[in-house]
Amino acid sequence: MMILRNCLAIATLASLVGSPSMAEVKVTTERNGSDKATAAFKFKSVPQPARNDAAARAAFSIVDGRGDANGGEVAVLGDGRVPTEEDGPAENFFFRQGTDGGRLLVDLSQDIAIRQVNTYSWHPNTRGPQVYKLYASDGKAAAFNARPTRGTDPASCGWRVLASVDTRPAEGEPGGQYGVSISDPAGVLGRFRYLLFDVFRTEDKDGFGNTFYSEVDVVAQDGPPLEFVAEAAEGTGSKEIVEAEGGKFQITLDTTQTPDLTEWVRKEIAPMLQEWYPKTIRMLPSEGYEAPARFSVVFSKDMTGVAATSGTRIRCSAAWIRRNLKGEAKGAVFHEMVHVVQQYGRAPRRAGATRAPGWLTEGITDYLRFYQFEPQTRGAEIAARNLSRARYDGSYRITANFLNWVSEKHGRDFVAKLNAAIREGRYSENLWKDLTGATVQDLGQTWKADLEKKVGTPSPGKA
Repeated sequence: MMILRNCLAIATLASLVGSPSMAEVKVTTERNGSDKATAAFKFKSVPQPARNDAAARAAFSIVDGRGDANGGEVAVLGDGRVPTEEDGPAENFFFRQGTDGGRLLVDLSQDIAIRQVNTYSWHPNTRGPQVYKLYASDGKAAAFNARPTRGTDPASCGWRVLASVDTRPAEGEPGGQYGVSISDPAGVLGRFRYLLFDVFRTEDKDGFGNTFYSEVDVVAQDGPPLEFVAEAAEGTGSKEIVEAEGGKFQITLDTTQTPDLTEWVRKEIAPMLQEWYPKTIRMLPSEGYEAPARFSVVFSKDMTGVAATSGTRIRCSAAWIRRNLKGEAKGAVFHEMVHVVQQYGRAPRRAGATRAPGWLTEGITDYLRFYQFEPQTRGAEIAARNLSRARYDGSYRITANFLNWVSEKHGRDFVAKLNAAIREGRYSENLWKDLTGATVQDLGQTWKADLEKKVGTPSPGKA
C-alpha cells in the first residue's frame, strides 16, 4: 500500500499477486500541493496526461456503485482532457456522495502489451488522494467474469492483481493534484484487454470522501508517440493568485479566456474579495467550521446565464459581466463568493432535519449582498408595483428583504443563527418558530402586511 509522505515522489515495488510470470510492479506516486497545481498536470516522475493513449479509444463503464450526479460521466476518464481548476466536478468522475466508491471497467477492445497505467486526480480537500486496487485480464480464462461486483474476488474469476494504490498523506492537508504511474521494470505489465479499478473513498467522516478522478491513461508498448494535454493547457495563459488575511486565504482569479476583463478584475474584484471573504466568514460562523482556504473565480467566454458556484469554484459569464461592468457585475461576484462561504452542500443529515430550501440559501446570499456589502444600491427594496408578487420564499432579493425584516424584529444575529443550523444539519421549518415564536408562514404574512403599509399602492400612471 502506498503512503505519500512530505509531498515528495515515492516509487515502491508492489507484489504482483496471482501472476507468477511477472515478479514486481513499480508504483510511482507524486503530488502537487494546491499552491503548485496547474492545469498542466506536470510532475517530476509521473508522466503528463496524454490525449492519444490507448484509453482514449477504450470503453469505460461502472461495474459497481453509482457516479455522483454532480460529476462528469465515466467517459471523462478517457477523453484526453483534464480539469482547469482544482474543484471542477463536471470535469472529473467521482462516485456518489456518501458511498464507499465502486468498481470501474476499462475495455480496450483487444489485448495489448501495456507499458504503463497512469491515473490523475485533483481536488483541494480529501477528494484529491487516490485509493484503489487495480486488476487486469486478457479475458481468456475459462471462468472469466468481465464485471465482478463487490463481494466477488476478481482473482477468483480470471483477473490478476496488478497493484494497490493509496496516496493519502501520512500527515498534513490532503488536497492537491495527484499522479500515479503503474509500470513494470521489466518493460511491460503484460498483455491485457481489460482493466478493473476497485476504488475506495479516502475518508468516512462525512459523505465527501470519493476522489475526483480526472483522467486514466493506458500506455501501449507499441503505441504512437504520446501527445500531452499539458501542452494545450499551458497555451491558455496564466492565472493570478491573490491572498487575503495575511495569506490565510488564497483566491485564484482566472481571466485567461477573457483578457479584456483582466484589468477590471485586478482593480475591482481582487480587493473586494480580499476584504469581504474574511468578513463574510465572520458573519456566517458555526461551531467547528472552517471556510475553504482556497477558491477560484473563472471568467468564462462560453458560459450562458450570469454565474454559478460549485464547491470552491465560481464561474462567471464573461458576456453578462461585460454588459454589467458599471452596474451589478461586482455584486454578482460577491453573491457567488457567499456561496463558497456557505458550503451547505456538505451539511450532515440529522434526525428530523431537512436540507435548506433553495429560496433560503439564495436569500441569505442576497441578504448579505444588499444589506451588508452594497446597501447603498437599495437593490432588495420592493416597490408598490411589485408588491402583489412578493412572497417570503420568492428567493434572491425578495427573500433578502424578508430576512432583513425578520432580523429587525428578532435580532440582527438571526441570519447567523439560520446559517449555523443549516450548515450543522439542524434546519427544519420548526427552527423559525424556535427562533422567533412564529412559523415562517405567519412571519411571511406579517412581513407582507408591513410592506403594504410602508409602500402603499402604485400612484396612477406609475404602475
